[in-house]
Amino acid sequence: MMEQLARPENLILLGVIVLLLVCSGFFSSSETALTAASRVRMHAAEKEGDKRASVVQRLMNMRERLLGGILLGNNLVNILASMLTATLFGNLFGDSALALAGATAFMTALILIFAEVLPKTYAISQPDKLALVVARPIALIVKVLAPIVILVQIIVNFVLRVFGVDTNASAWTAADEIKGAVDLHLQEGGVAKRARDQIYGVLEIGELAVEEVMIHRSNMSMVDIDEPTEDILKAVLASGHSRVPVYSGDKDNVVGIVHVKDLLAAFAKADSASDIEIKKILRDAWFVPETTSVVKQLRAFQAKREHFALVVDEYGALMGVVTLEDILEEIVGDIQDEYDEELDGVKRLKEGGATVRGDIAIRDLNRAMDWKLPDDEAVTIAGLVIHESQTIPEAGQTFAYHGYRFEILSRERNQIKRLRVRKTHEPDQRRAG
Repeated sequence: MMEQLARPENLILLGVIVLLLVCSGFFSSSETALTAASRVRMHAAEKEGDKRASVVQRLMNMRERLLGGILLGNNLVNILASMLTATLFGNLFGDSALALAGATAFMTALILIFAEVLPKTYAISQPDKLALVVARPIALIVKVLAPIVILVQIIVNFVLRVFGVDTNASAWTAADEIKGAVDLHLQEGGVAKRARDQIYGVLEIGELAVEEVMIHRSNMSMVDIDEPTEDILKAVLASGHSRVPVYSGDKDNVVGIVHVKDLLAAFAKADSASDIEIKKILRDAWFVPETTSVVKQLRAFQAKREHFALVVDEYGALMGVVTLEDILEEIVGDIQDEYDEELDGVKRLKEGGATVRGDIAIRDLNRAMDWKLPDDEAVTIAGLVIHESQTIPEAGQTFAYHGYRFEILSRERNQIKRLRVRKTHEPDQRRAG
């Protein structure tokens, strides 16, 4: 057999097969490197003047054509290598079924080890470095094979459309990719939960409206201007807030804002609290629609140098109050209690889950408990239960939605005051348990 292998035509065949295996390994490693390379690091390298990074970026932006060109080239060299191996084994062992089977087994092992596993393992260990090396030759190959790749892609897209697959749909946005990366690093211990929540806050703040971060009117501190001045002074100081809305007769009839600083200054000049004229120290109230975006409201706060605004609905009815602090807390977390990460109104239970006040925002609860309750249709946890159950439940009723179980602990008039929430594997139910 050695004498037959030493014949010039067989040595040439062997050399070509080895060369094709090298080409196959090149295609395999290039595919892995160019799909696993970091867009962020390539962008940074491009800004630093590395022209190879520009080529990598261009290839990444035409991913279908890139993969099509690499797969086409890889399949061509693998098929050709298999045919030549069959010819070589035929020359060595004769044209028999055994020789063909041996050529198939031999070539499968070579391709698996040296053209797939080995080059891809190497590429995944340093994708950025290898991507820069292979970018230019791959770009040339993709350009040469472009007509065939385009034809193949047309056929592929047609077949996928027949089965209802939209190849242009993208389920992930840039924000989703960043969130996924942050979550991964959180699990690996590279990112703290507070840092993860702050990054999420920055990414999500553009999607929020004022109504989602405001303090609801049921939880607002307000004073009636018709009350005795002593009572107003006590109520303002007991509220713990620097600014308190003042109304006359009806809470929707807000006549101004009293600032603690103004109230104390007037008290210092007066002989007694009854001598203070509240109307003279009131500041104008600033009303904003509940649909105002949080980002727009933040800019308005900065422009007006204000920290406080009243939120109204489309009919002018008072809905709540939004402050600069409320908006900033969406990014940095609770400002008032910087050392306590527990959310006020949420009490963790030893057996799992938590008891939750009904007016707690779903976003805040998700952050505190690391849950994934949906907040598309409701702002508060009570609102979510009411939306899903399509009723105002009684105390003692239980529901299961979205992988969580909700037990109503107390209700006051038409408001759910407190719930017990825990994760569950129960299927969704639409009736009381």
